Amino acid sequence: MRRVREVFAHHLGESCGGMSFCVYRDGRPLLRLHGGSFERRESPADRIGRPWDEHTLAVMFSGTKGLTATVVALLVDRGLLDVTAPVATYWPEFAAAGKQRVRVAQLLDHTVGLVYTDPEPATGMLDVPAHAAALAAQQPLWEPGSRVAYHAVTFGYLVEELVLRVTGRRVGELLRDLVAEPHGLDLHLGLLPELEDRVSPVFRAPGYAISTFLADPRRRALVDRMYGTALLREELPANTRAYHASGLASGAGIGGADAMARFYSLLVSGELVTPRTRDLFTRTWSRGIDAVNDRPVAFGLGFEVQDELRTYGPVERAYGHSGAGGCLHGAWPDAGLGFSFHTNEMRGENTDRRAKDLLDALADG
Repeated sequence: MRRVREVFAHHLGESCGGMSFCVYRDGRPLLRLHGGSFERRESPADRIGRPWDEHTLAVMFSGTKGLTATVVALLVDRGLLDVTAPVATYWPEFAAAGKQRVRVAQLLDHTVGLVYTDPEPATGMLDVPAHAAALAAQQPLWEPGSRVAYHAVTFGYLVEELVLRVTGRRVGELLRDLVAEPHGLDLHLGLLPELEDRVSPVFRAPGYAISTFLADPRRRALVDRMYGTALLREELPANTRAYHASGLASGAGIGGADAMARFYSLLVSGELVTPRTRDLFTRTWSRGIDAVNDRPVAFGLGFEVQDELRTYGPVERAYGHSGAGGCLHGAWPDAGLGFSFHTNEMRGENTDRRAKDLLDALADG
C-alpha cells in the first residue's frame, strides 16, 4: 500500500480542503488515510485550522444513491417489492401520461425519461412530496426503457415515493434502522442536529463544471433544469442545515470514507442483502451514451457499474456510486474490496485525477 500512500500525499499537497481514502475487505480495514483541512483554504500552502480527520463528515451528493439502492434491495429481499412490476402497482397515480407499464427497474436504471420535474414546484428542491406528485403526472421525454440518461435529482424523488408507498417510511429511516445502526455505520440520511458540528462545508475548486462531456447548448439547457440550483448557485444548498436534515434520497447522504468503504465491503460479502439480490442490483441493466450529457454511462439498479471510462479503476467488474465534485464509493467484487474516496473540494470530471490515481495505485498493490 506504499504507492497508495504516496499518491494520497501528492494529491493532499495540492488540496485546499480535506480528503480521505479508505479500503475494507470482509468488513475489516486495509487502509485508512485522512488529511487536509475541514474548512476551505485559499491555497494548499495556507495553515490548516481545524483538520479533516477520521471523525469528519461531509455531504456525499450522489454517493447517496448507492445507499438508497441498498434500501430498495432490502425491500426486494423481504418480498415487498418486485423490480419487474409496474410502478403503478405500488403508486397508482404514476400511471398518468401513459406511464402505466413503466417498471420499477426503469426508475432505478435511469431509463424512465423523467430527468427534471415539470413544472418545478414553487416550494423548492427540498419539497419531496411536491416533486413526486408532479413527476407522477408528467410525461416522459422518451419511451421509457428506450434511452438512458442520468436522473441526477429526480431519481431521489421517484424512489423515495415508491419506498414510501411500499413501507410507509422514508428511505433515510430505513437506512438508519436496517443498515446504519445494525452495522455500526456512521452514515446519515436526515442528519440529527447534534451532529452538525462534524459536517465539513463543501466548496467548488476554481473552474468547477458539471456535464463536462456536453457541448450541445440545447441539451445544456436540459442539464440546467435537471440540477436547478443544487450545484451552481453562489451559495451551495448542500452547506445548509435544511439540506442536511432533508433526507433527499438522491444526494443528501452524509458520512465519511471509512463508513462508506466498510458499507461496500459488507455489501460485497453478502451481509447487507442476500447475494442473489445484490447480484440482481449490481449487474448491468442499462448502458450507452447518456442521452442528455453525452457521457458513456452504465447502471445497475440504483448503482453505477463499471463503464467505458473505467470510472471504477483498472478492473472489469465494479459497482458503487460517484458524487458531484469527485467523491467515489464502491466495490471490486472479484477482489472482495470496498473503497471510498471522500472530499470537501469539488472538482470537474474533466480535470480531477484524485480517485483515478488512487484506484490505479490500489490495483498495483
